[in-house]
Amino acid sequence: MTHDHDLVLRPTSAQTEAALNPPPGRNGGDLVVETLAGLGATTVFGLPGQHALGMFDALRRSDLRYVGLRVENNAGFAADAYGRITGEAAPLLLSTGPGALTSLAALQEAAAASAPVLAIGSQIPTAGLGGGRHGYLHELPDQAASFRGVVKSVHTVRAQSQIPSAIAAAWKSALTAPHGPVWVEIAQDVLLAPASLPVVTGVDATPDELVPRPELTAVAADLLSRAARPAIIAGGGVVRADASGKLRLLAERLSAPVVTTFGGKGAFPWEHPLSLQSWLEDRHTTDFLEDADVLLVVGSGLGELSSNYHTFKPRGRVVQIEADLGKLESNHPALGIHADARLALQALLETVEEREDPTAPERVRDLLARVRARLASQDLGLEQQVLASVRRALPADAPSFWDMTILAYWAWSAFDAKSPNTMHSAQGAGGLGYGFPAALGAAAADPTRPVLAVSGDGGALYSIAELATARQYDLNVTWLIVDDGGYGILREYMTDAFGQATATELTRPDYVALAESFGVPGVRTSPETLEADLAEALASPGPSVVVLPAVLRMFAPTHLG
Repeated sequence: MTHDHDLVLRPTSAQTEAALNPPPGRNGGDLVVETLAGLGATTVFGLPGQHALGMFDALRRSDLRYVGLRVENNAGFAADAYGRITGEAAPLLLSTGPGALTSLAALQEAAAASAPVLAIGSQIPTAGLGGGRHGYLHELPDQAASFRGVVKSVHTVRAQSQIPSAIAAAWKSALTAPHGPVWVEIAQDVLLAPASLPVVTGVDATPDELVPRPELTAVAADLLSRAARPAIIAGGGVVRADASGKLRLLAERLSAPVVTTFGGKGAFPWEHPLSLQSWLEDRHTTDFLEDADVLLVVGSGLGELSSNYHTFKPRGRVVQIEADLGKLESNHPALGIHADARLALQALLETVEEREDPTAPERVRDLLARVRARLASQDLGLEQQVLASVRRALPADAPSFWDMTILAYWAWSAFDAKSPNTMHSAQGAGGLGYGFPAALGAAAADPTRPVLAVSGDGGALYSIAELATARQYDLNVTWLIVDDGGYGILREYMTDAFGQATATELTRPDYVALAESFGVPGVRTSPETLEADLAEALASPGPSVVVLPAVLRMFAPTHLG
């Protein structure tokens, strides 16, 4: 009997001829870039280093576009954003030891946010691997061990014939739900050695589908159909799975109010009659969710930020759909469904019974009114004015990337993302320096839209070097820096906790002059002129910097009871 896949494996005469006569001058690095191209990659990020030069030399012979950043961590953030925007695995090429280790904080963010990043690093020569020779530059006793606790999978290559399969396996791992970063390392001598193997052409790395078990979705559908007060928490898994349309259909069929987590911004329309928006750091919202008799949690592990700092105590039945097995029922007992959000929502749509509840929109309006009243009592007009100005200046379809800064904390709760997969922040792992390099990666992914980056002055200092990258590749990113003289949120935390702040005040550069020294136009703005200045910068092609000197405050914590 002949199977279809048997036919695929038979080379044509042209393929045979090409395989028997590979082009001269190739090395192990060519096998890397040929495999990436065969998998569908078009853009790679990274930073060269001594042991990785074989890979970078091979880029010269390929059609892959290379975007080189100035710091490995920032290259990781750029790849993270590229993966989020495109849904493809973003290749990140790194060198050994210090270069590899410098990327770890970015890969931690990619892991926490389920962003597909394919990190490919070099290694010392094979003679030094596994306890052989010692004393190589950049050598680590066990480089792979440094990545194992961060990435989804680790792949070590010791021979050229292993390269295509190792990279294909890593690609598949990165794009199988939940998406995430993976690590491939290839010894220096393997990358540099002449390659006699044929050009890599046929590479199959189709991700596995994570399908829900039908007996579980049947029970979930029954619970939701019979619920008196159903509600939905939509997390980043809905965005990653491109499932926001199915989420909306299900919410409307069930008349179930929906709150989106900070990682799930845009998963549900902000102004929809059933939208509870994103006010998770609000006791009124927490009470509303606790009162649901059936709570559907889709694509969220209900971690610290999504559970109002673990004060959320649901009283009804919880149904949790989660692609990351380790997060399933990790924080709350539930009917746990291990599945991709899109496939699970589709299964529910096929089985739930429609329920009508004319009171649901009224309960949503009442909750949002109470949230607004609470904010109105706190003298936070400046903060709301600044955030509203950013929203009006930013085109509806333009993506934004937010660093860990007070304005971003506001945006988590109060910013209308307008559509799925447009608002991103570093709230997964919470490291500083994410916003600007991530925005560069997004601009590389889609040069047709302007991209906004938002940082505080503290986070901006992590990424200043990438102004050179923005200028070199003429990337269409506007960087809003809110300058409050230090680490503003830490200043506020410490003052609240100890009566005064320590180690939070910073000497800063003149950001406008600094930007202009890189050939990037800069402007100093004010809360009153922010909207006009930001809109003008976003409308101008290429990179730009807008500096807003302002001390913003957080709204009062509402998770304390």
